[in-house]
Amino acid sequence: MMSEEQIGGGMARQSDEQRLAKQRTRQQEARRRNLAAKRPGRDDVARSVLFWTIRVAATNEKPGMLDKYRDRTVGMLVEQGFDERLCEEVLDDLIAKYRTGEPPFRRKVHLLFPDGPPDGSEAEG
Repeated sequence: MMSEEQIGGGMARQSDEQRLAKQRTRQQEARRRNLAAKRPGRDDVARSVLFWTIRVAATNEKPGMLDKYRDRTVGMLVEQGFDERLCEEVLDDLIAKYRTGEPPFRRKVHLLFPDGPPDGSEAEG
């Protein structure tokens, strides 16, 4: 039987702790680069798309567009294993919040003012 060193070409296999530590370091570095580049994350894009979709569906002149969107979205979540009633509840809350008014997103002050607020005070966010 071959040892781990022989299988790995003379190198011992990384322990799970070492592998996870390297993965953590890579992920932290990727987050730092993305933040410095002001690259939005998947959730930032998804929130914006959801807001825009609800706003368009709510103001569209086609009757039932928002209901169709709601039903399809809930159906997709249920297919993933989520509870239908709770999906409806969460989506209905978002629809109520997003269908009127300004986008309910917090400003990303750390992106707008990477060196701190221009007046030196603490900005809201």
